[in-house]
Amino acid sequence: MPTPGKPTQDFIPIRDIRNGVIVLNNGDLRMMLMTSSLNFGLKSGDEQGAILMQFQNVLNSLEFPIQISIQSKRLDIQPYIKMLEEREKAQLIDAMKIQVHEYVSFIRDFTSRTNIMSKNFFIVIPYSGGSNVSKAGAESALSGLFGKKTAHKKMTADETRSFEEARVQLEQRASIVEQGLARCDLRTIRLGTEEITELFYKKFNPGELESSVM
Repeated sequence: MPTPGKPTQDFIPIRDIRNGVIVLNNGDLRMMLMTSSLNFGLKSGDEQGAILMQFQNVLNSLEFPIQISIQSKRLDIQPYIKMLEEREKAQLIDAMKIQVHEYVSFIRDFTSRTNIMSKNFFIVIPYSGGSNVSKAGAESALSGLFGKKTAHKKMTADETRSFEEARVQLEQRASIVEQGLARCDLRTIRLGTEEITELFYKKFNPGELESSVM
């Protein structure tokens, strides 16, 4: 059970999020790529085989581990239904109004019986070069995740140099992964500090997000 009085930050391994790089409590770094997806089921047998072979070649060419993370969440269909209802009211032709009404009814019935899920795919790239970012100087980067503001202390010159050297190595690894995935027809986007912070905010504050859409 959680220890009373201990802040939430003490139970997660993240020390800082800086310049699009996650700094763990032990000083290791992580960079995150968001990737597109492929409709594998619609590919022919030859195409599927070629994709699998290419992806296998990408994994075998890496000299460092990666983590593949999939985020699944139920898609809120209410804004779409509301938009359709507004279009139904705006229709001047009775036949079109009936068609839109029937389509809305179909969507309502379908979503009541089936969970419509949205999925995001991420590649987490590690580097264990040893970043010396001090914990005191990193608290403010995560304060937004938990609604607590803390004073920000700048890194020292040695900490900045150590962090930048490690970040360069991490970016080189990210480039290798990006090039490999491009050969598999997968597009990638590097997540910046704001995107990573938002991702973890949604992870640690699910109740607040659910109440905001009700």
